[in-house]
Amino acid sequence: MERRDFLKLGVTGAFGVMITASDLLWRVQPAKAAESSQSLSPDAALQKLIEGNERFIQHHPQYPDQSAVRLQEVAQAQHPFATILTCADSRVPVEIVFDQGVGDIFDVRIAGNIATPEATGSIEYAVTLLGTPLLMVLGHERCGAVTAAVKNQQLLGDIGTFVKAIKPAVARVKNQPGDSVENAVVANVQYQIEQLKRSQLLSQQIESGKLKIVGGRYDLDTGNVTIVA
Repeated sequence: MERRDFLKLGVTGAFGVMITASDLLWRVQPAKAAESSQSLSPDAALQKLIEGNERFIQHHPQYPDQSAVRLQEVAQAQHPFATILTCADSRVPVEIVFDQGVGDIFDVRIAGNIATPEATGSIEYAVTLLGTPLLMVLGHERCGAVTAAVKNQQLLGDIGTFVKAIKPAVARVKNQPGDSVENAVVANVQYQIEQLKRSQLLSQQIESGKLKIVGGRYDLDTGNVTIVA
């Protein structure tokens, strides 16, 4: 049998259970990732992001890991120290906001920074296979997706799907004083973290101390990231 046929059909285990090539990948890859990942703790990884953001807002960026040497270092494998689920908004480019470089951050960007199955699967990949010790859900000031959810707007096409995913967070802060959109931005970050913690793969990493999940709010006016969860 050729290799491609093996990959398609899989092999049968000792007890007659079908084991596919993808199963084997998930069992073998985490060990490799653990061996080669950076030795940062979750807290150290968070501190690295915070320090990078401070450099950004003070206009003293170091532009790390952006050299030709760095390109070669990560050409064959990636070992980012943080995974960030953030909004697709063009004003929130995480490598710039946190003054990081190539291969440092595993970006998952989607309007409203919502934990869809696809986004969650991408995060599980980064955490389980690539060994990232930190996951941040990053919302931002004046988020258009959150604003649409607060206003309960009817939108065309599939745009309304992310509004639906944010509505539970909006309901939590409906009667709170203050700006309804800003309240919902923070509530949405917290709500999406709750959804992510329902993942068995992520929960296992948290319980083992290998992963920390935090929530952040990005200020469009100042560039400052505040930890909110």
